[in-house]
Amino acid sequence: MQRAIRGRLQEAGRGLSAFTPAQRVIAVLGVALLVLGGVAFTRWATAPTYAPLFHNLAGEDAAAITEQLDAEGVLYELEDGGSTILVPREEVNDQRLKASAAGLPAASDTGYALLDEQGVTASQFQQQVTYQRALEGELATTVQSIDGVRTAVVHLAIPEESVFLDEAAAPTASVLVDTAGGRDLSVDQVQSIVHLVASSVDGMEPDGVTVVGADGALLSAAGESAAGVGGGVRDQQTTEYEKRTEAAVQAMLEKVLGPGKAVATVTADLDYDQTQRTTETFTSEDGVPPLSESSTTESYVGDGAGVGGALGDNGVLGMDATELAEVDAEGGSGYTKESVTRNNAVNKVTEQTTAAPGSVRRQSVAVVVDAQAAAGTGIAQLTDMVNAAAGVDAARGDVVSVTQAPFDTTAADQAAADLAAAAAAEAAERTQRLIAYGAGGLLLLIVLAVVLLLARRAAKKRKREVIDLGELDVLYDPAPAPEAIEGPRAPMLTPAGPDDIALRREEFAELVDQQPAEVADLLRGWLAEKK
Repeated sequence: MQRAIRGRLQEAGRGLSAFTPAQRVIAVLGVALLVLGGVAFTRWATAPTYAPLFHNLAGEDAAAITEQLDAEGVLYELEDGGSTILVPREEVNDQRLKASAAGLPAASDTGYALLDEQGVTASQFQQQVTYQRALEGELATTVQSIDGVRTAVVHLAIPEESVFLDEAAAPTASVLVDTAGGRDLSVDQVQSIVHLVASSVDGMEPDGVTVVGADGALLSAAGESAAGVGGGVRDQQTTEYEKRTEAAVQAMLEKVLGPGKAVATVTADLDYDQTQRTTETFTSEDGVPPLSESSTTESYVGDGAGVGGALGDNGVLGMDATELAEVDAEGGSGYTKESVTRNNAVNKVTEQTTAAPGSVRRQSVAVVVDAQAAAGTGIAQLTDMVNAAAGVDAARGDVVSVTQAPFDTTAADQAAADLAAAAAAEAAERTQRLIAYGAGGLLLLIVLAVVLLLARRAAKKRKREVIDLGELDVLYDPAPAPEAIEGPRAPMLTPAGPDDIALRREEFAELVDQQPAEVADLLRGWLAEKK
């Protein structure tokens, strides 16, 4: 086996020695490229796939977990400023179990885990405080699970129950959130935090939750309704409405006038006041008999003289709104009293309406169009289109201003030229990169082709077959018969016979050239037998 390997190495060495210097350089470059490509592919194929082990870790927990991973010899990566630890996917479950066995992360001593540490001798006050701390920890952990929230702190203010109070005070909460990577929470996310905290505490209403950002911005203030939003979020909601309306107007104008031919700006005033209105309506239907009815009639006739003067002659209204009768012809007097009470069937409708905050109180729309682009379209027509696109209500006091003016296109032309130049440069760079990749690939193919060609030639040389040509003809013609020679006899020249030793040497040299490996093995065998 060793002889065969040694013979192959010698053949390779003789093949390389037959290369020209240029061929040797190309062969070395090709081998180097193949080795580098193989190493790069191997590293890419054997690289582990990482998966998150823990999120939103405190600094102490991250340091303890990484120390344990170093002791275990497990590869890991850190993200989000060290608060997220990534390990190979196949190690996630095992490392989580080991970290839990070691009591990591240490934040597990918060939340409902605090209730496990209470003793039987804890007082009612201690139990109440521990339960409140546990609830705060659980809510903070839940809020941290929201996308974009890095850390959260929840404080609860739960009043004590007392039998001496007719109406207990409602609990309140405050939430401090720190976003990751400078991100801002959207209105929906803030409202989700408000409702999440309010729904987790018995008796708490959404208007009793305050949400504050890490920079001190008020995201949702206490005392606002469930649909209300804080001052910072109000500005964000107003800005979103203005941008949405501007986009609608701008898109319509660009389709009519062309891109860059109009500019629209919207300023809106949104009403965040919550109004609650209760309306009661009473109606009665015709033809429906009353529920109950009663009538009373009273009459009196007297013979005394009537009271003189205006009151006696004309009649007077009594205390019960009964008109006294006039004096009769014989000089007597009297009165008649009638009263009717009816209880009709009446329908009652009570309607309670709550106006949610966020409605548009007033808005102003300003549009400037290019004079050349607006030449074929009238200002009145453009105004009507803007009114429809922006939802303008004249009764609400909305204002729309559409003017035309010549646009300065210098900056736009320069920007277009810069964009074209950048696109051209990027295309040129892409072309050069493709050319470089193509040249590298072509060079690699050429190197492989040359190596294969040279190897094929060397293989053909090693596989030469011995062809038996038979006996060669003599160098001299045979001597003519003596009788065929005319004239005086001359001495006969006979060719010398072939030298056997020279022929054997020539055959051996040819055999060495054709089959050097076999001859070398044969000589080694002879030498080994002699030893």
